[in-house]
Amino acid sequence: MPAGTAPGKDKDRDAGKFRNVDVDVDVDVDVDFDPAALGRPSQLSVSPALFQKFQKLIYAETGIWLGSSKTALLCGRLFRRLRTLGITSLKDYYERVAGPEQHEERARMIDAITTNETRFFREPRHFDFLAQRVFPRWRVEAEHGLRPQGKRIRIWSAGCSSGEEPYSVAMLLARHLPAEQGWDVRLLATDISNRVLEKASKAVYPVAKAAEIPKDLLHCFMLRGVNERQGEMKVKVEIQQMVDFRRLNLDQASDLSEGPFDAIFCRNVLIYFDAASKGRVVTNLVRHLMANGLLFVGHAENLTSVSAQLRSLEPTIYAYTGNAYTKPGDNQAH
Repeated sequence: MPAGTAPGKDKDRDAGKFRNVDVDVDVDVDVDFDPAALGRPSQLSVSPALFQKFQKLIYAETGIWLGSSKTALLCGRLFRRLRTLGITSLKDYYERVAGPEQHEERARMIDAITTNETRFFREPRHFDFLAQRVFPRWRVEAEHGLRPQGKRIRIWSAGCSSGEEPYSVAMLLARHLPAEQGWDVRLLATDISNRVLEKASKAVYPVAKAAEIPKDLLHCFMLRGVNERQGEMKVKVEIQQMVDFRRLNLDQASDLSEGPFDAIFCRNVLIYFDAASKGRVVTNLVRHLMANGLLFVGHAENLTSVSAQLRSLEPTIYAYTGNAYTKPGDNQAH
């Protein structure tokens, strides 16, 4: 399914292959294991001068700065791609990928070198903050006519990786602000990697990851594979249909028709940018927030000195103090 297509539209393809997940499923999984990080193939090497060329190319494409200690990562992550192309050296690969018409190959390179570690309900404190403080306030505001957008909720998962984050948020929203009560909830989920977006759109995960999901939400919103799909689980269609996936470069300004957003999740993404590109990314994020909209970042990320328009509510949780973004041609913010 192409990125940007609402998942779930091919819902009948797996009919009968998944059933409700047993909430007592017992699993033991190392969710941080990354096979791609096993090291650099011995037959691939990069000189300091060539590494600097890759640094500049990757930075120009994404705003991500690959530190000088990442030579082994570069070699290890690109090894499989070079083998697929039949190229034996990084020098030859650079000459190819740097070509002005090689947009698709540069996207493949970015797919290979970006880190996509994620899991369901990562950093649980953020989800507790939503359930205990944010959703009750939204309900009260909607009931008293204090939300200009009423029961319309828009969330952006920026750097969504393979989909665990937006699906986690969608499950929580479906539980607390259900469509049956008139809530209109949509999530935009973006990433620069086509590879992880394709995986996210399928909404199928190893059943071992069931351990990451609260049992009540697991039972309500996940299906467990049977027969040839044994060992897998799938997000239920009603959750899939809340999320739209799309490829997007956070280092480039974009007009997003889905916004402005009530909340944006950009967690454990900013750590890969240098100060200049981090500033650009944060600017690109906050311009799409509602007034008083929320920005959630990772536990190692601090935005206090990055944007004067953000007020810290708690560590890693910020409120936007500016006005909602007005799209060109609009007379007022939505």
